[in-house]
Amino acid sequence: MLGRLRDALADNRPPRAEVDRSYRRERDAGTDLVGRFAERVADYRARVLRADSSDLVETAAALLREAGVRRLVVPPGERLAWLAATGVELVYDDPPLTVTQLDAAEGVATECAVAVAETGTIVLDGGPDQGRRALSLLPDYHLCVVRAEQLVGTVPEAVARLDPYRPQTWISGPSATSDIELDRVEGVHGPRRLHVLLLA
Repeated sequence: MLGRLRDALADNRPPRAEVDRSYRRERDAGTDLVGRFAERVADYRARVLRADSSDLVETAAALLREAGVRRLVVPPGERLAWLAATGVELVYDDPPLTVTQLDAAEGVATECAVAVAETGTIVLDGGPDQGRRALSLLPDYHLCVVRAEQLVGTVPEAVARLDPYRPQTWISGPSATSDIELDRVEGVHGPRRLHVLLLA
């Protein structure tokens, strides 16, 4: 049936539209990616702290204390096992936690696939340091670890790095929406609180 429809429409298809590709695809030379990203993330009402290998655990512990999180869901594997040194109890998503368990969790920690400095956007693609999509969508608190080498300047640069066949979650600040009277409500479509630990 679909074949017959395609054949019947073959002579009446609109011409293929040309797509304007003149938009900027790369960051401006000399852009401070770390500074720009931190600034943009803060614009979204997310908390962002910078750290390096010497103060990583201490900085993460400060963020978790600020959030009041004592138990933290993490993806399976050892990539985020260092968070145990902050004093929180790690709950591994292995076997996968139920939706009810995730919804009741105090928080979740993940890394990311790529982060966009220009927009302050974090992209998760289900990699081993990120886990399944539900992890970053159901708990009320999300701690995301972003490494300097994961930063790109623009969205086109991020898209070029990503595998289009992997499930992607694009995060620009805590989940928020507004009604017709522009009353902002946070936590409707994802975590109400987002903390970013920027390793640079």
